[in-house]
Amino acid sequence: MSNHLKSLRLPDLTLFTVSAILLLDTLAAAAAVGVSSIFWWLFLGLIFFLPFGLISAEMGTSYPEQGGVYAWVRNAYGKRWGSRVSWAYWVNTALWNPAIFILFAGVFKQLFAPDLSLAWQIGMGIALSWVAVLINIMTLDIGKWVPNLGAILKIIIFAALIIGGLVHVQNEGMANEINLSTIAPNWSSSLEYIPAIIYGMLGFELMSSSSEEMENPSRDIPKAILFSGIIILAFYSLGTFAVLAAVPVADVNLVEGLIDTLNMLFGGSSLGATFVLVLGVAALYTFFSNGVTWALGCNRSMAEAAIDGELPKIFAKEHPRYGTPVGAAIAMGVVSTAVLLLYGLMASSNEDLFWSLFSFSAVIFLLTYIGMMLAFLKLRRDDAEKARPFKVPGGPLVARLLAYMCLSVIVLAIVLFVYVPSEGMQWPVLIGTIVTMMLGEVLVRIAEKQEPAH
Repeated sequence: MSNHLKSLRLPDLTLFTVSAILLLDTLAAAAAVGVSSIFWWLFLGLIFFLPFGLISAEMGTSYPEQGGVYAWVRNAYGKRWGSRVSWAYWVNTALWNPAIFILFAGVFKQLFAPDLSLAWQIGMGIALSWVAVLINIMTLDIGKWVPNLGAILKIIIFAALIIGGLVHVQNEGMANEINLSTIAPNWSSSLEYIPAIIYGMLGFELMSSSSEEMENPSRDIPKAILFSGIIILAFYSLGTFAVLAAVPVADVNLVEGLIDTLNMLFGGSSLGATFVLVLGVAALYTFFSNGVTWALGCNRSMAEAAIDGELPKIFAKEHPRYGTPVGAAIAMGVVSTAVLLLYGLMASSNEDLFWSLFSFSAVIFLLTYIGMMLAFLKLRRDDAEKARPFKVPGGPLVARLLAYMCLSVIVLAIVLFVYVPSEGMQWPVLIGTIVTMMLGEVLVRIAEKQEPAH
C-alpha cells in the first residue's frame, strides 16, 4: 500500500463535507415543494440528519480505515458485500457527475454564450469530466483545495440568496404567505419531493474514505460533522425561506433559474448585474467542485475494494508516487464521457430518459446507506469490545433506535423514487437499478477469477 500524506485537518474535513452536502440544486427541489419544505428541512433534520451524523461520527472514529463505507460494510459482512456497496457508491457518482457538468454548461450558456449549441455543451461536460480525473490523481494536499474553495463559494452564494431574499421582502413584501398553517406539511404534494431533501442530506461519511490522509480522525471527524451539519442545515432552511419569501412557488426553478433569481434580487443596476455575474461564475465553480468532491471519496472506496481483490484489478491501480486511485478515476472519466455522448444522441428527442437515469442513480446511491446502517448495527453487536473514541450517546438501545429511524427514511426515499404517488411506477428507474447492480455482480465475479492486485 502506498504511503498516504497526512494532509487533511479539521478545517479541510469541515469544508469537504459542506462541499459534498450543501447543493444549490437541492435548494431548488426543496423550494419547489412550497412553504411546507421549511417543515421538512427541520423535521428530517431532527429524525434523519442528526442521527445520520452521529452514526457517521461513531463509524469514522471507530474504524478509521481507508475506503470509508466500503471498509465498514466489509468489516461487518465480508469483502463481497463491501464491494457491492462500493460499486453502488461509485457508479452513482459516475452517472451523476455528467448531470452536474451539463448543468454547468447550461448556466455557462445563460451567462456568456446564449447561442451555445448542445454539442458544445456536451463537449464542455466531457472536458470537465477529465479535469476532474486529473484532480483525483493529484495528491490530496493539492486536490483538497477544489472542495475547500467550492464550500466557501457555496456559503457566499447561499448567504447572498438569504440576504437578497430578506431585503426583497422588506421592499416588495412576501411572495408566498409563510405562517404556521402554510408551513404545516401537505402530504399529497410533498411526497414526491421528500426524496430530494433526504438525498440532499447525505454525505457525512464521504470524508472517511480518506481516513489515512487525516491528521487525527478520532478527534476531527465528530467536530467536522458537528460544524458542517450546523452550517448545512442552517443554510438549507434559511435559503429555502429566503427563496420562498421572494419568489412565488409557481416560479421556483432555481437550477435553470438560479441566475434569474439572482437577477430578480440584485439586478436592475450595472453594479447589481456585475454582482450577479460574479455569483454566477462562483455557482459554476461549485457545480464543478461538487463533482470532484464526490469523485475523490468514491474513487478511493472503489480502489480499496479492488485492492482487496473483490473488484477488477484495473480499479486497484494507484499512482506510484502519490498513492491516489488512478484506475478508478480514469474509469469514472470513461463512464461519464460515455453517458454524455449517449445523452448527446438522445437529448433532442428523449430528455426524459436522461432524468430517469438520474433518479435511478439516486436509488443506487441510497442502497449504499442501507449497507452502512446495517453494518453499524452488526458491528455494535458483534464488535462490542472495540474502542470507540466517539459513541452515539444514550446507550445501545438509543443507537439501535436511531439506526432504524435512518433506515426507515432511506427505504421511504427509495420507494418514492421508484413509485411516484401522482405518476405511478417508474419502470425505467427500477429496471436501470436492477441492471446496474447486476453489472456490479459481473465485476465481482471477474475479480474472483483474477490474481489479487497486491
